[in-house]
Amino acid sequence: MKQDKQRARRQRGFTLVEIMIVLVLIALLGGLVAPKLLGKLKSGQAKAAKAQIDRLGMAVETYYLDTGRMPDSLQDLISGSGASNWNGPYVKENALKDPWGNPYHYTQPGQHGDYDIVSYGADGAPGGEGSNKDITSWE
Repeated sequence: MKQDKQRARRQRGFTLVEIMIVLVLIALLGGLVAPKLLGKLKSGQAKAAKAQIDRLGMAVETYYLDTGRMPDSLQDLISGSGASNWNGPYVKENALKDPWGNPYHYTQPGQHGDYDIVSYGADGAPGGEGSNKDITSWE
């Protein structure tokens, strides 16, 4: 009988103090790890935008090879806009937005080549630094 009481005490669970200690440890670890993870997330979005711009550039060039002319807008990569020999769609609709949900900006002819494709970064405005820095097809 005495052993049953001891076993019951051991199986009761955690005390409030033990739970508080665990929560404090989790908060401390979160405070150390979260800033590093957020930094990686921001640089990951910029790398994803650069990769998407490269893919859009390939789609623009494929459109040109198929139709003999450059698209007037990135939307032409999806709809064709009556271009002869159009063999698309060349990209999916969601590929026309950057990782921050802003549309890519396309100009043709471009100032840096046959075309320019730009993401204005997290703020969606030209210029900026850090996560707001412009990501371009020519750099």
